[in-house]
Amino acid sequence: MASTQLCVVIWTLWPSRKSTKTHDVNHTEAEWEPPPYLVPHSREPIRILYRDADLLIVDKPTLLLSVPGRHPLNRDCLINRLEAHYPGVVAVHRLDLDTSGVMVVPRHRESLSRLARQFQARTIDKTYIARVHGVMHRDSGTINLPLTRDWPNRPRQKVCFETGKAAITHWRVMSTDNNTSLLELTPETGRSHQLRIHLSEIGHPILGCDFYAPENVLAAAPRLLLHACRLRFCHPISGISITAFSPARCMSDYG
Repeated sequence: MASTQLCVVIWTLWPSRKSTKTHDVNHTEAEWEPPPYLVPHSREPIRILYRDADLLIVDKPTLLLSVPGRHPLNRDCLINRLEAHYPGVVAVHRLDLDTSGVMVVPRHRESLSRLARQFQARTIDKTYIARVHGVMHRDSGTINLPLTRDWPNRPRQKVCFETGKAAITHWRVMSTDNNTSLLELTPETGRSHQLRIHLSEIGHPILGCDFYAPENVLAAAPRLLLHACRLRFCHPISGISITAFSPARCMSDYG
């Protein structure tokens, strides 16, 4: 494998039930399905950090789906937007709707296959920045709580030691201010909502989190203060080590 390293840097600026029948009948399961969640449409552009014939490295804005949702009105997403300019792109990993930051997007099947193997082997390093409620009692630590879907409240997740899948998050305090902590997060696993629910479970929900934070913490920021700031992996074709970086510059504006 080549020892050459490519470093990609960009400075990112953030701008500012179905009704039930009234007579006595047996209700079907479908009657209790919640209405579809229609996501807001982000007007922010996707920033292209790097591109070649095999992959794109992009900076996803907040409030943009990584892949299309099931509802026809939730088709706007990162992959569909990129497809218009780069035919053949496909998702190999995702960021939550509210999470912004760095993603790698393969441009063909061979690239997809090789990148997918790196994700499965956990050889891709992912680093996030988050501002959380409260001051941590230690400088660093690890959260090891298994997660599974909270079916009655989907798309929420929940901690479950019986059926949950392993989920591990390492954290480090970068600074504290106004009863908040700025954390560097390095997840070993990539479960849905992992960082949000892990931090909430230890009593430090992320500011602006609409799923796992109390109202006062949700209202403390205009968006979820979670950003994927760094992604390090080997190029699927050349083997060159690539580090893509997008700092979260607005984390200090809230709290």
